[in-house]
Amino acid sequence: MHIDLSGKTALVTGSTAGIGFAIARGLAASGAEVVLNGRGEARVDAALAKLKQAMPNAKLRGIAGDVGTVEGCNDLVTALPEVDILINNAGIYGAQDFFEISDEEWSRYFEINVMSGVRLSRAYMQGMLKRNWGRIIFISSESGLNIPTEMIQYGMTKTAQLAISRGLAKLTSGTGVTVNAVLPGPTMSEGVEVFVKDLARQNKQSEQEAAANFVKQHRPGSLLQRFADVGEIANMVVYVASKEASATNGAALRVEGGIVDTIA
Repeated sequence: MHIDLSGKTALVTGSTAGIGFAIARGLAASGAEVVLNGRGEARVDAALAKLKQAMPNAKLRGIAGDVGTVEGCNDLVTALPEVDILINNAGIYGAQDFFEISDEEWSRYFEINVMSGVRLSRAYMQGMLKRNWGRIIFISSESGLNIPTEMIQYGMTKTAQLAISRGLAKLTSGTGVTVNAVLPGPTMSEGVEVFVKDLARQNKQSEQEAAANFVKQHRPGSLLQRFADVGEIANMVVYVASKEASATNGAALRVEGGIVDTIA
């Protein structure tokens, strides 16, 4: 199967590093014109330069803006009025004691992880429906199904994304537009690499041992028994964004290495 996204414009929020950057790279490699996004100009410019160096012929743009705010979303839509593919990837996470999470922190997680995707989908989806083609993909998490006790505020946002993506998919009935969610599991992004290196130093292990032990201890149900690579997550997203995935709609697609212990 050859995925060709030539002539399509894709916006990937939170794409200056990690899974978002890998998704942007995968979409660009498939011929799409890709718009990278991050909160600051410097990080967007650096990511853009890195991707251009790796893919000199790729069609790339960068737009800085904090999609966790109303103003940031509005500015982004003003700069980019239409897209064919929207990847709602921007998000934050972090371990916190439930009894110490303030109302403001709950709201911050909801604004960044949930409302960014709501606002951008609202802005771009009607154009997709009029053109009778489009892809909206929410980057959720296995934590939306297996709510982690150390990150309840994060798990809540990832469950919300599943509800929103399914509801939006119902609005596409009979059209060429699809809305799906992709659920990664533990993934070796830049932030996780730093965490694993620190863990290895603390336990006097190699980084490979530290990573493997972490998965066994904290995700014992993993069939993969390792962290996924960001490229493995991106591969699923690129497929779902393709013309070939036209019959996949309203789905929660798991790329979590078999952690979720259910058939459906």
